[in-house]
Amino acid sequence: MEYHIWTLGCQMNVADSQLLASELEKMGHSAAKNPEEADIYVVNTCVVRQSSEDKAYGRLGILKNYKEQNPEKVIGLMGCLVGVKDPLYLRKKLPYVDVFMSPSMPDAMTGFLQDRVGEKEILEIEAQQRATRDNVQDDGILILPEHERGNIVSAHVPIVYGCSHACSFCVIPFRRGVERSRRVGEIVNHVRSLAEQGVKEVTLLGQIVDRYGKDVPDGPDLADLLRVTHDVAEEVGIERIRFLTSHPNWMNDRILDAVAELPRLMPVIEVPVQAGNDEVLSRMRRGYTNAQYRRLVEHIRNKIPNVAIHTDIIVGFCGETEEQFMDTYKLLQDLKTEKIHIARYSPRPQTVSERRMEDDVPAEEKMRRHHMLEDLHATMSAEHNSQFLGQTLEILVEDQHKGKWRGRTPQNRLVFFEADGEYKGQLVDVEVTWTGPWSMQARLPQAPVGVLPRLTQNDGVR
Repeated sequence: MEYHIWTLGCQMNVADSQLLASELEKMGHSAAKNPEEADIYVVNTCVVRQSSEDKAYGRLGILKNYKEQNPEKVIGLMGCLVGVKDPLYLRKKLPYVDVFMSPSMPDAMTGFLQDRVGEKEILEIEAQQRATRDNVQDDGILILPEHERGNIVSAHVPIVYGCSHACSFCVIPFRRGVERSRRVGEIVNHVRSLAEQGVKEVTLLGQIVDRYGKDVPDGPDLADLLRVTHDVAEEVGIERIRFLTSHPNWMNDRILDAVAELPRLMPVIEVPVQAGNDEVLSRMRRGYTNAQYRRLVEHIRNKIPNVAIHTDIIVGFCGETEEQFMDTYKLLQDLKTEKIHIARYSPRPQTVSERRMEDDVPAEEKMRRHHMLEDLHATMSAEHNSQFLGQTLEILVEDQHKGKWRGRTPQNRLVFFEADGEYKGQLVDVEVTWTGPWSMQARLPQAPVGVLPRLTQNDGVR
């Protein structure tokens, strides 16, 4: 049978969908070239914002029509809308959904599909799975879906599932459960398997990634894991390692030293501040102040001079006044963070803010504040990128887009360039010819007359 997966939300959901696709293909299923002709549909959901939940229900409405036209089609619901507990209310609300899967747990779907096939097919599937296990010898291996195998340059590697921090606005602990760190050996095997399938960059994921190992007494921490992963990357040909998302309270010098010292660890630190006013931060239960966050950013930049700081902001949180919002605006204006992810607050079920606080900032005001920060972000991003005009930057080429090669710098800045030849998955030096707020245009460096270029149409890499 053919499958199609719609993925909403964060990078962790992308990794979960990849895992599900891998398990489906082990069973002999394949990705549908035309989604409308699939036999198995899965919606991998996000509920961090109301808008994301609305999108999931909209997609499910379309699938309901498919199911009515062909009852044999299989519909699965996965992710944070389902959560870690049996979703009885969803089973009643969505009777046409066949399978409900918790985040990162594809077993319910594979079990459902096995129950629908005969004994001969089950024996064939089990034999195939045994052969796969015999080949890899250990756990943690991820066999990419066929359409991604050898075709994707960057992949995500979950290292810690769930979250135990419980910010007052966040539904993740209720939907993804408590913090669970993966074993180092499992993560290493995951990275090795990706390298064997052509991946050149891995991003280590966690809801609070710098809390990796905190749930294991005397276990390794994120700094330890980064050094182990770097050693493995050198061995298997992974060119770049990233990690996200960090929490300011758990960022420490051991992590920063690893980034500063290890060349394959990219100089990007994502530390969401969420707000710039101390009263709002307290209501959010973030555990730090405006001044402490400012000191952290200054410290990070001192430790890693070429670092890019990325952050998240929620506008219109419960009780946020205009003056308090302007504290956030001023914080970002002063720190000039390289990237800002902006969201408008929406109350989520079960959270402290939903139960005990009033969502009292009007939607129009939230949108106005959102636009103000978007404009500030565009201005600061344009300034950051303009400093690279005429410079030569190293990028990892991901793919082609509208006839141009597309890649990213170590700081995750997007760069396009035109060239003949094959550059996908290669580290390439390019000369920046134009800059804008969200991307840069470049060309291969021009060699002096009589000197052969370091990059040629045939090799394209160092």
